[in-house]
Amino acid sequence: MSYAIITGASKGIGKAIAISLAKRNTDLIIIARSGDLLEQLAAELIRDYSIKVECFVIDLCLPDAAEQILAWCRQNGFSIHILVNNAGYGLAGVFENHNWPKQRDLMTVNMNMPVHMIHTFLPMLKQQPQSYILNIVSTTAYQALPKLALYAASKSFILSFSRALQYELTNTSVSVTAVSPGSTDTEFVKNAEMGPKAAKNAAKFNMSAAAVAEIAVRAMFAKKVEVITGFSNRLGAFMAWLLPKRLIEKTAAGFYD
Repeated sequence: MSYAIITGASKGIGKAIAISLAKRNTDLIIIARSGDLLEQLAAELIRDYSIKVECFVIDLCLPDAAEQILAWCRQNGFSIHILVNNAGYGLAGVFENHNWPKQRDLMTVNMNMPVHMIHTFLPMLKQQPQSYILNIVSTTAYQALPKLALYAASKSFILSFSRALQYELTNTSVSVTAVSPGSTDTEFVKNAEMGPKAAKNAAKFNMSAAAVAEIAVRAMFAKKVEVITGFSNRLGAFMAWLLPKRLIEKTAAGFYD
């Protein structure tokens, strides 16, 4: 039995990706900390799409989380042909105002965990006739972002890693796709503790999680290396490359005040 693994699948973009894959008759392993939300989603997917759905509840900050997931898959005879690294979050505000445990956990979930999952599951993925890695990044990966500094830096890391890994895997059965959404109608703004101004600004450019997920899944199956969702987001990434960095950083800092 071959499955797609999705981390951070209980809500937001991860949940939307689960639905998008379910529509394509893909059996799923959905992973998050919230067992109740996972079970609810699993029941809906099984009912609506007649697929197999397995839930694995775990805190992805645990140092052996990837090994626990792999061991569980092996015990149950689950093979993996799609790995979606979606789990992640941000911390808004001045860097020094957040304590170190919060900063450490953000880096663990946003950077260490996707890399750890890929390293752990890559041998299994290579055994498949065709397999896919989908890393959900962010348009913040394309610039330094004051007031969201560590989040943007963590996404820059994943974008760079994804491109390099795809090159290394060129002659294998595994493709790697990095998809960078911009503002999306999820709980990101709330969970990142952004202020009302930032929330209002972000809402002007929101895409639905379903739209982002559909773009991401299509890009993955098309074996695209790098995709930015939406014209305005692509334009923003281009302007971040074109204009002086200091100007972009000053503008971005005002956006999140």
